[in-house]
Amino acid sequence: MTAPVRLLLVDDQALFREALATLLGVRDDVVVVGEAGDGEEAVRRAAELAPEVVLMDLRMPVLDGVAATRRLRAEQPEVRVIALTTFDDDEDVFAALRAGAVGYLLKDVSSARLVEAVLTAAAGGSVLEPSVAAKVVARVARLPADEPATRRAQPLVVPLSEREVDVLRLLADGRSNREIAGRLHLAEGTVKNHVTNVLGKLGARDRTQAALRARALDLL
Repeated sequence: MTAPVRLLLVDDQALFREALATLLGVRDDVVVVGEAGDGEEAVRRAAELAPEVVLMDLRMPVLDGVAATRRLRAEQPEVRVIALTTFDDDEDVFAALRAGAVGYLLKDVSSARLVEAVLTAAAGGSVLEPSVAAKVVARVARLPADEPATRRAQPLVVPLSEREVDVLRLLADGRSNREIAGRLHLAEGTVKNHVTNVLGKLGARDRTQAALRARALDLL
């Protein structure tokens, strides 16, 4: 039996956090390791508790969810953030995805869908509310076909970070994790996490497929 996914709940409404914790407490495949009431506390608690997935509200005091997600991606790139919010307007959606969220769900999501999203994110996948996925597809469809690839937005649901693009380029050249770590002056474990994220965002099952898809999408 695999270990349950370690989950951090972040929301400025204590009652909502308590309800989520109670809901998820009956599951064997997810364990709530902690809670936070704002983005600043979320970053601090994530460093202490090492969650695999964070359910992140977006509109909070002190530090909002977008800024907190951006900091988590920079400081703990192995942590997978899912935005869980009441709002699905374009500004919130694309700000969260650009910050590094791997998922975007609304608070009226079913409990089964929420758990599925957490498990998918922990496994390296991405999850989007249908209305949000439609916005992403529409945004990509509006990109000018003749605009240079270097200036076009990445045609991915969740864009690659600059560091992930660096890793992808070396991965596509056939470099091992150890070689990539040496070239980019990173720990080998950090490179492994970046590779996992790259595969997940490209929907690739292995390094070869990731390189082929990246070239097809003009990411290299």
